[in-house]
Amino acid sequence: MFKVITSNLSQEFERWTEALNVAKSLMPNCKWTETIKIYLCDELVWLYSREYKYPQYIGAGNYDLLVKLFVQETLEDAARLKNGEQANSDESLFPD
Repeated sequence: MFKVITSNLSQEFERWTEALNVAKSLMPNCKWTETIKIYLCDELVWLYSREYKYPQYIGAGNYDLLVKLFVQETLEDAARLKNGEQANSDESLFPD
C-alpha cells in the first residue's frame, strides 16, 4: 500500500505507478516549504521538495525495488491493454 502525503493531501494507492503519477502531478505546485512524500506501508521511500533538483529515493535498496515494481506494473498494463484490444478485434470479427 502506497500513500502520497503533502500538506493538503493524503491519498492511498495499491500500485506504485499510480502513487508516482499523482506525486509527479503535484510537483509543479509544490511551494518552497512543502514536501511531497510517498510511503510504502509506514516507510518513506520517495521525497520531493524544491530544495533538490530531483526527487530523492529514500532507504537502502528501495530504488531497485521501486524500479522492479514500475517495470512489472507497466508490463501488466501493456498485457491488459493488448488483451483488451484482442478482445475488441475478436468481437468485430464475430458479430452477434
